Amino acid sequence: MTRATSPGATRGAAVTGVMVVGAQGKMGHEVRAALEAEPRLRFAGALERPGHPEIGQTLAPGVVLRDDPKQALSGCGVAIDFSIPTATLANLRAAADAGVAYVTGTTGFDAAGLREIARLAERIPVIHTANFSVAVNVLAYLAREAARLLGPGYDAELFELHHGQKRDAPSGTALMLGRAVAEGKGVDLERHMILERAGETGARPPGAIGIQALRGGDNPGEHTLYFLGRGERLELTHRAATRGHFAAGAVRAAAWIVGQKPGLYRFEQVLELA
Repeated sequence: MTRATSPGATRGAAVTGVMVVGAQGKMGHEVRAALEAEPRLRFAGALERPGHPEIGQTLAPGVVLRDDPKQALSGCGVAIDFSIPTATLANLRAAADAGVAYVTGTTGFDAAGLREIARLAERIPVIHTANFSVAVNVLAYLAREAARLLGPGYDAELFELHHGQKRDAPSGTALMLGRAVAEGKGVDLERHMILERAGETGARPPGAIGIQALRGGDNPGEHTLYFLGRGERLELTHRAATRGHFAAGAVRAAAWIVGQKPGLYRFEQVLELA
């Protein structure tokens, strides 16, 4: 992989250049800020959508905003991407051609998109997760263990709330938590997931995992998992107040993945939860 040395780095120490996808967006600014606190990485490439009004502007010393991923990847060893599925797949293809590792928190992929990510990960190391919050990933670990330990006598329901501009529902994080519950119960999420209840639904099916989504305001993300038993319930909740911790987790993942062999990795591996 290509590495670039930061001007402020200790003599002889290699610092890996990072391409930030959506560099002028909300998450792009958060990622750029988080990179300043990570001595192993530096902001070295900036990518935005074609037609963005600031294409061609210099965002940092030696970093020009590009709309071509091949140009933006030059001098970089890893990319960080929070965008939309079509853009992520196109950028990931360019990264695979360039031999650049990839870290993405993009959600909303269909089955074909997920298969393509797995195929591209045969060429470069890739981390794809629905949520780079350390606390959310610990929550997923706890959800898996709670479902396993509580057993079939406790029904699982998940509530999630996000801002009104979010494109996908349920959220990728909700699906991640749902899969953790399903793994703990030893079942397949797709066969047991219930996303809607209206009209005469009948009794709750055994083993069902309910996920309900609300949208509105500017909420960065809120998830509450309920394990409902007879006479008691267990609640596990995560509430995000800012987007900064998502960016910090992605930067942590980017520092970890540099030098890894090609493959599709989980953020839990970075946190040593897997």
